Amino acid sequence: MTTPRVDISLVLPAYNEERSIARTLAEAEAYFTGRDLAYEIVVAADGDDRTREIAGEVASRDPRVRVIGGPGRRGKGRAIREAMALVQGSVVGFADGDGKTPFEELDAVRERLDDGHDMAIGSRRLAGSKVEVAQPLYRRVGAKGFNLVRDALLGLQDIPDTQCGFKFFRAAAARDLFGRQRVDGYMFDVEVLYLARQAGYRVAQVPVQWRDDGDSRVSLVASNARSMIDLLRIRLGARRRAPETALRPASRPE
Repeated sequence: MTTPRVDISLVLPAYNEERSIARTLAEAEAYFTGRDLAYEIVVAADGDDRTREIAGEVASRDPRVRVIGGPGRRGKGRAIREAMALVQGSVVGFADGDGKTPFEELDAVRERLDDGHDMAIGSRRLAGSKVEVAQPLYRRVGAKGFNLVRDALLGLQDIPDTQCGFKFFRAAAARDLFGRQRVDGYMFDVEVLYLARQAGYRVAQVPVQWRDDGDSRVSLVASNARSMIDLLRIRLGARRRAPETALRPASRPE
């Protein structure tokens, strides 16, 4: 039996996104259909509201959508890692379940993958980026402090926005990186980029449109403390070697 072609696989991590997940799914499906792409979507929905059930209603009508997750919060990194183990697209990636970045930005991301990059990541910190609704000042200040520590530990100064939730990969690179990625929380993005740098993957940075949704569920103090611990874990785990078949010599991200 021939496996159906999947051009692109999208993972949507969704924690308590009861109000937005149906809209985000509809927007993703409209984008893929409008560009005649064969697609699959995995909603990784942890939480105790109705996010999973709402996504499941969509999945019951569309076999290209499936839902994983449970009532306990296990971390965004773990949710995406488990979803990535299920997908089969030639291009795979993830976007925020609340649709902070319009799916039309995938046009530019796909162009960078087509021209030979292994990863193409959205950025809110480049010329051409458009932040419609900015985060509160205290979060922006906290982010600057975080970036200083991140760069001192991991040397990712040339990637000014590691945390934008809009990242896509060639399938082989995704299998490698998420097969070795271990951080369960929000710093999984940093770990993936750090592992990509070690392996010599080519990373393109793409300016995107983005808007903050005013989400205040994450405590800044507690989140920063966990993030610092995870950054140290990433640095101390640097002895996890890249595979011998790393695709290319390291190059400066574009």
